[in-house]
Amino acid sequence: MSRGFIDVTPALAEYIHAHSLREPELLARLRAETAKLPMGGMQISPVQGQLMALLTRLTGARRCLEVGTFTGYSALCVALALPGDGRIVCCDVSEEWTAMARRYWREAGVDSKIELRIAPALDTLDALRKAGGDGSFDLAFIDADKKNYDGYYERVLALLRSNGAMLIDNVLWSGAVADPGKNDPDTAALKALNAKIHADQRVDLSMLPVGDGLTLVRKR
Repeated sequence: MSRGFIDVTPALAEYIHAHSLREPELLARLRAETAKLPMGGMQISPVQGQLMALLTRLTGARRCLEVGTFTGYSALCVALALPGDGRIVCCDVSEEWTAMARRYWREAGVDSKIELRIAPALDTLDALRKAGGDGSFDLAFIDADKKNYDGYYERVLALLRSNGAMLIDNVLWSGAVADPGKNDPDTAALKALNAKIHADQRVDLSMLPVGDGLTLVRKR
């Protein structure tokens, strides 16, 4: 009988990278430059980025949405996997961090696929809905401030088409979500959303121990 999860030792992690990871040089450079920033720990792992690109291709996504762009690694993974007519709308509030993203997007030749909106993400999502965007997106990724995760989830779910997919990052929060003694605002928000999605009959889900925890949701 499978145990469900295994302990990923450093040696096993190295094996997984050696036998699975195919990170283009440009993405590796972006990741290395991001790692030097004071907030570089917010960057997703290359394994997660590759998974996102695979899901983009598997679902045949053409319209994508990202809440929380940082220096653009995840958006670049998706944009490179999109077909020529594919587009991704990225929501962020930082001109500084996304300036790095724009530079790499241009170098990769995918900047025409990416629409970056600098504004509070809730405002951008509400604007997309007001413009008739409900049911028009194929794939979405949420990786931003945790206190607003529930608001992002509800708006993104409305914007997704039936059978569309949503990926939600940091759902394990370094294990804090499983600790009854940890109830700071970010941890409490994640605990509440994890419980809500588990009970939400509008979706199918799988919580994956990838990176800091990644929940994959399919809209019914």
